[in-house]
Amino acid sequence: MSIQSPPRLLELAGRRLLSNKSMAVLILEDLPIELFPPLFVEAFSRGHTEVLKKMVQAWPFTCLPLGALMKKPQLEMLRVALDGLDMLLAQQDRPRRWKLQVLDLRMVPRNFWRKWSGDMVDACSPEDIKKNRTLKLGPAMTAKLPLKIFIDLCLTEGPLDEFLTVLFLWVTQRRDRLHLCCNVLRLLQLDFVKKVEVHCTWVPSTLAAYAPFLGQMRNLRKLLVSQVRMPTHTSPEKQEWLLSQLSFQFLRMDCLRKFCVDGVLLLEGHLEQVLRNLKTPLETLSITNCPLSDSDWNYLSRCPNTSQLRHLDLRYIKLTNFSPEPLKILLETVASTLNRLDLEACGIADSQLQAILPALSRCSKLRTFCFCRNRISMSVLRDLLCHTARLSQLSIELYPAPLESYDAQGAIHLERCSLLCAELIALLKDFRQPKVLIFDTVPCPQCGHMFIYNQGLIHCFCPTAA
Repeated sequence: MSIQSPPRLLELAGRRLLSNKSMAVLILEDLPIELFPPLFVEAFSRGHTEVLKKMVQAWPFTCLPLGALMKKPQLEMLRVALDGLDMLLAQQDRPRRWKLQVLDLRMVPRNFWRKWSGDMVDACSPEDIKKNRTLKLGPAMTAKLPLKIFIDLCLTEGPLDEFLTVLFLWVTQRRDRLHLCCNVLRLLQLDFVKKVEVHCTWVPSTLAAYAPFLGQMRNLRKLLVSQVRMPTHTSPEKQEWLLSQLSFQFLRMDCLRKFCVDGVLLLEGHLEQVLRNLKTPLETLSITNCPLSDSDWNYLSRCPNTSQLRHLDLRYIKLTNFSPEPLKILLETVASTLNRLDLEACGIADSQLQAILPALSRCSKLRTFCFCRNRISMSVLRDLLCHTARLSQLSIELYPAPLESYDAQGAIHLERCSLLCAELIALLKDFRQPKVLIFDTVPCPQCGHMFIYNQGLIHCFCPTAA
């Protein structure tokens, strides 16, 4: 038999107050500030919509994180909040204690509703909390501040769901005060967008038409563009024009720190054109599953905005026929800042790896190093581990099993692989105790799974596995 905790005094007070809705509405102006959050939660959970409307109008904090109370978007609650805001905006004189500036519809953690005391503070961010403890706004100033709506938005090819349809319609109908246009992207306050991901196959004209919106995102910190493929009939001149439309927008982005491209085939031969307009040094550069040219590879090492990288991801970039010198120069440049390096399945050969080892050993802040799925001999892997052995901050290391683990036909020899990997681990332990250290093999030709050595072999599950 379980014993339930008795209701808190504030909860009992809220329930008592909500038992008389008329009284609850009348006394909101004089309700102690610490009663607002628990009373709002009680009214929300019990569906007291009229009380909620009035509470939105009298909300004494700058942020109302309504989304944190929803496990999924709730159309009825959205309409209640918007009706309350409409009533508020229609009033000539705002309520005495009203401070609402942000309606937050994101499904963020419920910290606001859980952590509060007698001196109630805002929950938008630690910085806002500090400001709101001291900032006193007069009624005239408060009335001039624009209302913002925060929402996690995913734009898809299908029609908008009813929740977003109602929200966008409400915003569009108030465009005279919010300076909005009819396009969905123009409904957003683009200055507040911090992360954008583009996954699509568009014709050049469509992609170019949306490029100017990126330029308006002056606070954008991360841009990811993936799987952009041009129709086969697209001329080189058309591709270059498209890239110029996109890269020109970088001139307007003052805060871009993470730039990621994946499977963007038209990047080949144009990397300098894309990166040269960056205004600030990047923290993350990820170029994966993209063909590169010699000129791209050479530019990467001398690009001014790759000198302070913390994360460098070049997975599935085939480097077999490239000179290792640009990568060596780049690693030497970022040696004091680089935290993560991913060179998985780059086709790096023994001689190329040996050329970059001195630069790699200088990356003193490296924490994650992924070098798996490259074909490297046992002797060169020994050299690799000797060079990384003194990188004391390395916590995750992924290496390929030595070439000697395979027979003449390319099939994995399990016993030999296990002995060789154990030898490499013992070599590393002479210098430091590894945290996560994994060796993997090439995929099994029958099932595609790999053998993994992590203190012992994990077999693949195909019927032919030994």
